[in-house]
Amino acid sequence: MKKIFGIGLLLTCLFSVVSCKKNKNVETKNAVEALKERGTFVLGLDDSFPPLGYRDKNNEIIGYDIDLAKEVAKRLGVNFKAQPIDWDAKEMELETGKIDCIWNGFTITEERKNALSFTKAYLNNEQVLVVRADSGIKTLADMKGKTVGIQSGSSAQKAVEDNPTFASSVGNTIMFKDNITALNDLDIGGVDGVVMDSVVANYSIAQTKKPFVVIEEPLANEGYGIGFRKTEPELRDEVWNILLEMQKDGTVEAIGKKWFGKDISVIK
Repeated sequence: MKKIFGIGLLLTCLFSVVSCKKNKNVETKNAVEALKERGTFVLGLDDSFPPLGYRDKNNEIIGYDIDLAKEVAKRLGVNFKAQPIDWDAKEMELETGKIDCIWNGFTITEERKNALSFTKAYLNNEQVLVVRADSGIKTLADMKGKTVGIQSGSSAQKAVEDNPTFASSVGNTIMFKDNITALNDLDIGGVDGVVMDSVVANYSIAQTKKPFVVIEEPLANEGYGIGFRKTEPELRDEVWNILLEMQKDGTVEAIGKKWFGKDISVIK
């Protein structure tokens, strides 16, 4: 009886060692290898952010960032999926593994860098105020007592918060789920101005021909990066190295010309 018990205990110990080894291998598996095993690169985005990522008339998700990411996925040897997410919960979507990265006009900030693994900036941007051309508003100071619209959870919100003089001067702030909804409200007079990304603002004005103007007094200068899980810097580096290759061989320039008429990337 004792002998049988001893053999059983030995087998249990051996099984535990093997299990620990397996678990250790799982924990230390390279994120690039794990992605290739899954076979699909999942990009999390706000699908109403033209021209970086948005839905066309056929409800297909297209855009500058989408074209870049599709080519990255192709060079990684995996499929590509654009996954719309709640922008307010973007970090949670990433941490729970529902997406592989946040890539959609995602502003690099110190707070976000502490929580995520960021690439270098691939585009520069500004947070600007958009108003109706006939509003009489020419400067940020002219918004005193007026109503401003902002996308909830966006870097525009932080830009306003970081400018206490402007924030305290406006009469009211209305939060929107996305910039397109905010601009539609501006069009009908629901708000007097919208703080948003200059890349999106200039593209939207050019495409829609709506009587909006951008106030040439930015609230913040910033850069767009791609956010990955803090535990997966190797995947971040792999994606960035592919983008460097794409910049070198002219692919990034071609995508830039398609969407902006020129290469506006700062990949280097």
